[in-house]
Amino acid sequence: MAYTVLARRYRSRNFDELVGQEAIAQTLKAAIRLKRVAHAYLFTGTRGVGKTSTARIFANELNNPENDAAISAAIMKGQDTDVIEIDAASNNSVEQARELIANAVYRPMRGRRKVYIIDEVHMLSTAAFNALLKTMEEPPEHVVFMLCTTETHKVPATIQSRCQRFDFRTIPVPRIAAHLAQVVKEEKREADDELLHMVARLANGSMRDALSLLDRLLAAGDGRLTPAVLEQLLGLPDRLLIGELVDALADGEAGRALERVGALLSRGIGLEPLLNSLAERLRDLMVIRACGPETELVELSADARGEAAKQAARFDPAGLTHMIALCEAVSRNARQCTFPRALLDALIVRLAMTDKIADATAVVMGSGASAAPRPAVVTRSAEAPAKKR
Repeated sequence: MAYTVLARRYRSRNFDELVGQEAIAQTLKAAIRLKRVAHAYLFTGTRGVGKTSTARIFANELNNPENDAAISAAIMKGQDTDVIEIDAASNNSVEQARELIANAVYRPMRGRRKVYIIDEVHMLSTAAFNALLKTMEEPPEHVVFMLCTTETHKVPATIQSRCQRFDFRTIPVPRIAAHLAQVVKEEKREADDELLHMVARLANGSMRDALSLLDRLLAAGDGRLTPAVLEQLLGLPDRLLIGELVDALADGEAGRALERVGALLSRGIGLEPLLNSLAERLRDLMVIRACGPETELVELSADARGEAAKQAARFDPAGLTHMIALCEAVSRNARQCTFPRALLDALIVRLAMTDKIADATAVVMGSGASAAPRPAVVTRSAEAPAKKR
């Protein structure tokens, strides 16, 4: 049999399985229970957060209260006669909108409602929106519209005003990681917690993106899934080398830091991904230093959080903000530079010698009669001074 991807096999089938959208699920369930179902809904949010899945689940609850397995399966596959799914990207003309309106007057064949799920509704033409307008305002009593979109600003205000709007949030990293762990278990495979957190972070709040990436990892081999597998698959910088690079910066050893950069580049890592990874690591350290090791603002596994807390103790928050700003400036300038490697190496030396350069600046500024001395920007904390040579 043909293989079915994880994003389809582990799609939510009822309100209880929706991850990260509990408030919306509770509201829609209450609307059915209290018989306060509106005639039109607008589901908005970024990709892969459950908009279309919620529309299907809602349609199933409306038309299949007995939870008949055959009807439920047809609705979830988009094949039910009374739940009509329309892709507005390829069905966006005014003629198709008029055909929808003409068919809406006919009552459902076996269900209680005729449900129209219009995905990517913002792709409809202006004429198609105008054709739908009157029907959406006063539809037949058996019709419910469910509009899904990732770009709400492209949906006319006249359409939005006729819908109950629900904004789907991006899914938090811990919730995605926990769901991925359950999927890995169902697939009878093993994965490191750190790997699951890395996948969840890369998904940027999208469960579908996380499952798609996990699918690639599962296809990469039969062994245990580790961060090394992900780094090799996506060409990401080695997290251990990034950690050693940060340690070298904390020690003020520019030579050792340059060696770590050379090792990363020799593995085929591009300059921009390297700078992004370094800036993300410094950002985690800055937040931990400012908010404490247990802060929820840093999305790391327990082991990685402990390591990050030890590294963060070696820096000052002000110094870390300065280092992140330098990384951002070099990343921006390197795109238009004919010698980006020189810029990168200069950045690494600058980061490793931040306290020395700051001290020299303070001396120069303090030598003038009218110049007021400025406080030096210290990269490393007083508890962890640079090594003497």
